[in-house]
Amino acid sequence: MQKITAQCAKAFKASSDLLKVSGLEKNQVLQQMADHVLANQDYILSENLKDIKNAESSGMTKSLIDRLTLNKARLKEIAASLLIIKDLEDPIGEIMHGWVRPEGFSIIKQRVPLGVIGIIYEARPNVTADAIGLCLKSSNAVVLRGSSSAYNSNKALVDTLKQALVNSPIPEATIQLLEDCSRESIKEFLTLNEYLSVIIPRGGASLIKTVIENATVPTIETGVGNCHIYVDESANLDWAKNIIINAKTQRPSVCNACETILIHEKVADRFLEMLVPELLNREVELRACEKTRKFFPNLKLALQEDWETEFLDLILAVKIVTNLDEALAHIQKYSTRHSEAIIADDQKAINQFKKMVDAAAVLVNASTRLTDGGVFGFGAEMGISTQKIHARGPMGLKELTTYKYIIEGQGTTRN
Repeated sequence: MQKITAQCAKAFKASSDLLKVSGLEKNQVLQQMADHVLANQDYILSENLKDIKNAESSGMTKSLIDRLTLNKARLKEIAASLLIIKDLEDPIGEIMHGWVRPEGFSIIKQRVPLGVIGIIYEARPNVTADAIGLCLKSSNAVVLRGSSSAYNSNKALVDTLKQALVNSPIPEATIQLLEDCSRESIKEFLTLNEYLSVIIPRGGASLIKTVIENATVPTIETGVGNCHIYVDESANLDWAKNIIINAKTQRPSVCNACETILIHEKVADRFLEMLVPELLNREVELRACEKTRKFFPNLKLALQEDWETEFLDLILAVKIVTNLDEALAHIQKYSTRHSEAIIADDQKAINQFKKMVDAAAVLVNASTRLTDGGVFGFGAEMGISTQKIHARGPMGLKELTTYKYIIEGQGTTRN
């Protein structure tokens, strides 16, 4: 346990040294990191294979193994994300606002790093590279606590990326990977206020609940996505079908995958005939309300818990609603405030949905899969915040900063 504290202390010291590093120097290191990922593909993939084999032997689901899996295409995406982050404008030092008071002194509001960011995440090794790239560019040190199921992959990525720090002005201690993946270690990590500025949990509901309940370090809640798509009576049904298939099947194990669809009763018969066979063809298990089962009686009956569940799998809940108001009430009750979508042509319905839905992202005639830092142009994300304080939605560079006021006078005192 003492080692965890020691690693966080090292990161805290390194965070001060990072303030001396220029934007050009950070960009040079990010370029080298991208190069090292591509040059070390065989090593990273061989370590990832160890984790995959362990996951398979332990009975991990196929969708979660997909989250764990790296391949050459995904490593190229990781390298590309690092290069996008490199090319983004450096937020540190930005003058957010400035003014002069009548007494003659000036005030500027300047963007600065948070300091040391702790991130706790599950079997998603790409998060390791995303977090390192975003923290480095925003001049933050980072302490990574991944899951035991991805430890070999995470270590291989950290070792690879840290090669770029050799002979650079960025301290090696800027990047820390915790070796202890036990549940007991989390509790110590969550209380290191002396060294950590913020903790970001990225994973399932149980992980986030553990962090929120035990952390004394400030925490940004992310991740849980019980996402809905409402198909209005005015919807383009071809659009709706394609969007739902994409939102559910393109990558079902992620937090912005759709978990429930709500269909206006006036288009339910036509739309279900279009949609259900396509989903069943793609091996999606449908859990349907009683009204839906009148059209497809062989579908499994949805239980109360199905409306509440983030499946992270090829499972989709289906409900027919009488109107937009019923859809909004259902979303209000079960949403985790992540991403909610409407498929409609009626502008009045669209405007009401946009106004009434309380979520980090509200999508119109678009897939919930679009809620993503990379898709938004951030290069990557530290997670998708479902809170309303400081950061909301995909967290990019600016969400990893705070600000300070700088006041300059000329011998000025207060009367």
